[in-house]
Amino acid sequence: MGAPLEGIRVIEVGNFLAAPWATMQLADLGADVVKIERPGSGDIVRSTGPFLDGESSPFIRINRNKRSLALNLKAPEGVEIFRRLVAGADIVMENLSPGSMARLGLTYESLAAEHPELIYVAASGWGQDGPYSQMSGLDIIVQGMSGIMSITGEPDRPPVKVGVPVTDLTCALYAALAAVTALHVRNSTGRGQFIDVCLLESGVSLGIWEAGQYYATGEVHGRLGTAHQASSPYQAINASDGQFCIGAPSAPTFAALCNVIGRPELIEDARFIDNPQRFANRPELIEELEKATSTKPRSHWVPLLSDAGVPCGPIQNFPEVFNDAHLNYRNFFKDAPHSTLGLTKQIGSPMRFSETETVMHHSGPRLGEHTAELLEEIDLSSQLERLIEEKVVALP
Repeated sequence: MGAPLEGIRVIEVGNFLAAPWATMQLADLGADVVKIERPGSGDIVRSTGPFLDGESSPFIRINRNKRSLALNLKAPEGVEIFRRLVAGADIVMENLSPGSMARLGLTYESLAAEHPELIYVAASGWGQDGPYSQMSGLDIIVQGMSGIMSITGEPDRPPVKVGVPVTDLTCALYAALAAVTALHVRNSTGRGQFIDVCLLESGVSLGIWEAGQYYATGEVHGRLGTAHQASSPYQAINASDGQFCIGAPSAPTFAALCNVIGRPELIEDARFIDNPQRFANRPELIEELEKATSTKPRSHWVPLLSDAGVPCGPIQNFPEVFNDAHLNYRNFFKDAPHSTLGLTKQIGSPMRFSETETVMHHSGPRLGEHTAELLEEIDLSSQLERLIEEKVVALP
């Protein structure tokens, strides 16, 4: 069998991350994603370094498996070309500011009137309506307002953001999931639908432990560093050469941990007799554990604890991750061709199917690389030179 979404066409009007990363998931699954970009500048990520022979290294990894059409949507003829593309599409996905597509005359309602089977996904910072809807929806702002930053960092230090743009990426995954769900619904009803997904609600949806605490007690914990919200020991602890992570909140794993590090008396210590007590007395527990773990390096403890059934692992930096033996064994990092750069290394898809497969056709395209090809598909190839001259479309 081929890729799961072969035969599905997606039109993306996206910038930066939420919509582009969502459509990348669909492209990895075999969908034909047509990326609409502004002639001359394109997606803002194209101006983000580092650069490889003038091409943005982040862009060619966020936008793999897509085709680029440089199309001026502010030109009336550009809008008409967009409508012709939509006639052969299943999904439109955009993450412009709410109201932007309406100002172009490209609302869901106007498109669905001609194509009721169309699925339209609008990703934004705050949603399509409400008091915040017109605010700029940057990930760092949303991390702050979603509560994520309030619980991220060390207890005695200011809040910090998650190292990756977590609300952008979570919103993108919800957008892709919603689009595929709408395809499934359409199989039964024959009709598409409008989908509103935003960074704020995506970020708040991650507060599962915090909701459990607040709706039970009216309170939420503060910043805990690497520690878990309700279990202990479940955090990074010190070895003699740095930190490593352990997760031993159950009775068997806690006992195994204590035995391996030579502190069996902690198993019956009243302060640590069960998980609630261990969590309540977490500072004292970690201090006792580190009296032993800080005497030897991580390379000593991780194999011993792992062999004893205690979940643990080193804290790896990204160069170590990108060269990780396990990930390389599973062939997670893939090579994808680029029209001018040759083969480019890509992070693979984590979705592994037994009957179908994900694809890695090519890395992110040059701006307008597929303009001529796509105009030919909608019978406009004879107009190419004129459209270029009138700045409606552009080639690389």
